[in-house]
Amino acid sequence: MTKPQDSSVETPGAGAGEIHVYAGTAGHSAWFSDDLGWTWVHPNSHSGMYLEARVWTYSAHPRQPDTMLAGTDEGVYRWDEVHARWTCLNKDLGDVWALAHDPADPRIVFAGTRPAGLYRSQDGGGTWTELAVPNISKFSDVNMGPTRVTQILFDPVDTDTLWATIEIGGIYRSKDRGDTWEMFTEGLLSADVHGIAVARTPQGARRVFASTNRGLHVSDDDGALWRFVEVDSPWQYARAVVVKEGSPSTLFLANGNGPPGNDGRLFRSDDGGDSWVRLHLPGDLNSTVWCVATHCSNPDLLFTCTNLGQVFRSFDGGIHWERLPHEFGEIRALYWREVPRGTRQASHSITRRVEKAPTTP
Repeated sequence: MTKPQDSSVETPGAGAGEIHVYAGTAGHSAWFSDDLGWTWVHPNSHSGMYLEARVWTYSAHPRQPDTMLAGTDEGVYRWDEVHARWTCLNKDLGDVWALAHDPADPRIVFAGTRPAGLYRSQDGGGTWTELAVPNISKFSDVNMGPTRVTQILFDPVDTDTLWATIEIGGIYRSKDRGDTWEMFTEGLLSADVHGIAVARTPQGARRVFASTNRGLHVSDDDGALWRFVEVDSPWQYARAVVVKEGSPSTLFLANGNGPPGNDGRLFRSDDGGDSWVRLHLPGDLNSTVWCVATHCSNPDLLFTCTNLGQVFRSFDGGIHWERLPHEFGEIRALYWREVPRGTRQASHSITRRVEKAPTTP
């Protein structure tokens, strides 16, 4: 394994831009890599985000490559790619665990919070309106604590549909771009839902997947009824379930032995979830596999991570993986995108060692 010389040249299938990778941590704020995850920069509080922030999620719109939003334990932040600085847009939402841009309009953003609530912004994240969500639970007797929205997804097949998953509170669906919501839990073994994905079978049928603490579930009727799908693992605990960009029948499933656990596995399906194959992640895994990052600018470039900070990279669509040298304390969000070359025009705000002044004889 050798360090790539240039993130836009060394990446197979990349375009003319630069690959920027972002990691969100539970207590060490946001980290950045411009060399495909080989090395990472950790900006200090002068970047605009405090150094011990908890960053749960990222979202960006392809029409705005110079900005990105982050959901944190102190609200929503906007990243300015040109100046390499954060701006806090809104602290009123509190703990923000999920964000999603409307694919048709970068000004419209949805947010999910802890305790669980769904919000919509029509000005890019500055102001927010809480949405009416029937029977949404703010507190769970299961864990004797607040519930939280773990994912918001714009349906890639039915573009007017949104999905939201809640830990611990079930699955919600909107058929009118977020105006009204319905709960769907029939058949779920657990309402502790971690992620959701919409795929197609090889025959072209639409299929929805949901991951829970008790395993993977699938629905062939738009969420009305869910059925449990067992994977070949000693544990059924599942985190991210992600469709590969550009390949609607290819999915990845993150699996492990709990949060954070001390072991994990990554699975891939090439037939719309009919069957699953375990992928080889090099070395011993230190915890549950947590995130899978994919992007339409290069569907064969993938990143995945464990909850306790190991990061892996694939250049061939997830068939082969290499383990990257940096290991974080705890990762909760992993994201990458291609931005136009030269977008970033300022250096990161990082703490540097102060040189001692020479002693005068």
